[in-house]
Amino acid sequence: MVHRAVIALLVPVPWHPPGIDPVAWRTALAEDVVDLLATLAEVEPAIAVTAADRALASAVAWPTMPVYEVPAPTPRAAFAAAAADGFDQAAVLAADAPDLPGLLVAKLLRPLTTRPLAVAPATSAGAPAGLLGIAARLPAPDWLPDLDLDQGSPVALRKAAPSPTGVVAAPGWRRIRGPADLDTLDPAVEGWDATRTLLHT
Repeated sequence: MVHRAVIALLVPVPWHPPGIDPVAWRTALAEDVVDLLATLAEVEPAIAVTAADRALASAVAWPTMPVYEVPAPTPRAAFAAAAADGFDQAAVLAADAPDLPGLLVAKLLRPLTTRPLAVAPATSAGAPAGLLGIAARLPAPDWLPDLDLDQGSPVALRKAAPSPTGVVAAPGWRRIRGPADLDTLDPAVEGWDATRTLLHT
């Protein structure tokens, strides 16, 4: 059986709604992503974090959930930690997508049966697009650039790959990085409880 991890990468969050404490905002976003990952079947949830954000990881982690301390908040660093922990595959997701559907995580992992890497773009409305997440067979390919999720793109990863067909595009989803993204959150959709509560206090 393939041993899979899904890792919430605690990326910097440069924007927060006016009147909301930035630490509380970042914590709520991360808590919602971590709570989603903890409910997924046939994968093991984890968190990747730099030393500076260790307290944030402690605030949102579930009991027994691995917390990987990485030198930089990049997918490559998170993949290295998961590989060292014995995982065969991993998906690394930005921790600022509080209403991410679990089905999209499964679609990000699915191409790894035949390809070394899959990538999901961020579809943010009001910020540079970047990536929602990356999934890889472990250890990650040597050609994978050490870019963060804000800098990366499916095009850049295909250019880095020995063959463009080695990188499969999975469906994207929005990250909450500005007012335009915030306006896309749907109150009728279940989940994102911590973010929802913070917005309505």
